[in-house]
Amino acid sequence: MADYDYDVLVIGAGPGGYVAAIRAAQLGLKTACAEGRETLGGTCLNVGCIPSKAMLHASEYFEAAAGGAMAAMGIKVKPELDLPTMHGQRKDAVKGLTGGIEFLFKKNKVDWLKGYAQFTSKDSVEVAGKTYRAKNIIIATGSSVTPLPGVEVDNDKQIIVDSTGALELAKVPGHMVVIGGGVIGLELGSVWRRLGAKVTCVEYLDQILPGMDADVRKEANRIFKKQGVEFKLKTKVTKAEVKGKKAVLTLEPAAGGEAETLEADVVLVSIGRKPNTDGLALDKAGLTVNQRGQIETDHDFRTTVDGIWAIGDVVPGPMLAHKAEDEGIACAENIAGLTGIVNHDVIPSVVYTFPEIAGVGLSEEQAIEKAGGDKAAVKVGKFPMMANSRAKTNHEPDGFVKVIADAKSDRVLGVWCIASVAGTMIAQAAQAMEFGATSEDIAYTCHAHPTHSEAVKEAAMAVTGKPIHI
Repeated sequence: MADYDYDVLVIGAGPGGYVAAIRAAQLGLKTACAEGRETLGGTCLNVGCIPSKAMLHASEYFEAAAGGAMAAMGIKVKPELDLPTMHGQRKDAVKGLTGGIEFLFKKNKVDWLKGYAQFTSKDSVEVAGKTYRAKNIIIATGSSVTPLPGVEVDNDKQIIVDSTGALELAKVPGHMVVIGGGVIGLELGSVWRRLGAKVTCVEYLDQILPGMDADVRKEANRIFKKQGVEFKLKTKVTKAEVKGKKAVLTLEPAAGGEAETLEADVVLVSIGRKPNTDGLALDKAGLTVNQRGQIETDHDFRTTVDGIWAIGDVVPGPMLAHKAEDEGIACAENIAGLTGIVNHDVIPSVVYTFPEIAGVGLSEEQAIEKAGGDKAAVKVGKFPMMANSRAKTNHEPDGFVKVIADAKSDRVLGVWCIASVAGTMIAQAAQAMEFGATSEDIAYTCHAHPTHSEAVKEAAMAVTGKPIHI
């Protein structure tokens, strides 16, 4: 009998875990992946990124028809919402993609250990009553919804729900209250607003989308208000009670003050996510977590215990599927003796509302802070989408592109944009930054016309002091 059952055993089959397992197997390592869900893909493919985008896309079509956007372009239609079919196409997308991962596991000879894993020692885990020993173990267990004290989620009742429950609502709520003005709340709130719900967003901070560039946050707030979303900023929810078929929330000013109540048909709790480390029996492997419940690693994704690695939402950094994927590939390559690297300074983030919101690198505020508070050390160029020919012809005037560069070297430090296809546009910026591009490099790169991406070029030209169309 061999000393080890596997060269690599991955715990968790989300975007980081399944990618790490496939890459490890491709590199000739005997690999297994432990996953307790009935389907592979983790939160992202099952109840997160993928199903939410299916609902966002479908609801965009509905609003374009119902809200007059199609009529303005000479397409007269009277839409009728068929919510069960809309949910059905969402489920079909999930089924196809999760099944695709199972196919890739078989193709690459990755063993799926069906069950949730927990450590029994530093090189062994137990899955469904059976113990497996591995030379290398990768923890890729992802994250789950952060609970809010005083607010009990019960997805089955469809009154107070989390992001998973918000995807399964059987009818459009009359009034939805979203607790949290971050990415998930704004995306799912947008879905149900487009389908007819009144949406109120309650945010503890003084602005939505924490961590993003201040100009982007301000413009996004303006756009969402124009779309009909109501905001209660600098406000906290202290309690939520189900009364009959309604929820009654108790709100207070974040700084303290008189309480008020707010009634809703559905309450979506979306205040963030926390690492999934409970239940792993990390102590039996000699591991501990930091104050945020994360597992600390070095640059190569090694933990403090030899042979144990960690990636994705359980380690410090943004909780993003594409970050986890890149870390999974790099971790597997490091295990195989290659050099796997992830540049954590250049990880784009996207909010898939309409218009989309995207950013990569530093915000203007972060760039100035990094320069010791010297505003003159940073150059900024902005270009409004209303001046972009493609956005104009598509009747998509909202938003802008903002390029932030170092005043001395002209090296691009960050790019932020609000546009209908911002999520696609940001890839160019990320690639440019990965290879140390200057704003002049982007400005002097020929862009196809007419495209939304020309706005990135124009913003870069504004940084160089040579704008053409503004």
